[in-house]
Amino acid sequence: MQLALPILIAVLAGASIVTQQALNNNLRFALDSVVWPGFVSYFVGLMSMVVFAIAMREPIPAFGVMARVPWWAWSGGFFGAVFIAIAIFLVPKLGAATFIALFVAGQLLASLVFDHYGILGLAVRPIDTTKVIGAALLVAGVVLIRR
Repeated sequence: MQLALPILIAVLAGASIVTQQALNNNLRFALDSVVWPGFVSYFVGLMSMVVFAIAMREPIPAFGVMARVPWWAWSGGFFGAVFIAIAIFLVPKLGAATFIALFVAGQLLASLVFDHYGILGLAVRPIDTTKVIGAALLVAGVVLIRR
C-alpha cells in the first residue's frame, strides 16, 4: 500500500508525457513548425518550474555551489530538448502509441545499462535474468503495438 501513491504518480507522469506530445503535435500543425512547439513546451515548462519553486519556497542555489557542479550535470535540458524535437517530428509519422512504446523501450534498455555500470553516478544494480526477461517482454510489447 505504501507504494500505491508513488506508482500512481509514475503512471500519471507517463500519461502527462503522452498528453504533452499530443499537445505539441497539435501545435506543430497549427504553427506549421517542428521547432516552435518545442520552444513553447520548454517556455511553459520553465514558467511552471518558476511557479513551483516559488510555491515550494526554494532558494536559488549559491553561485559557489553551482560552480562546483560538473559541467555535464547541466546538460539534462539538452536531452529533454532532443526528446521533444524528435517526438514532435515522429508522433505524426508513427502514432502516439508506437512512439511512446519505442520511447519506453529505449528508456528501459538505457536504464538497464546505466544501472548495471553505475553510469553518471547511479548506484550499481547489475542486470539479472529477471530484468532481461522484463526487457524482452517490453520489446515484444513494442512489436505488438507497432503492428
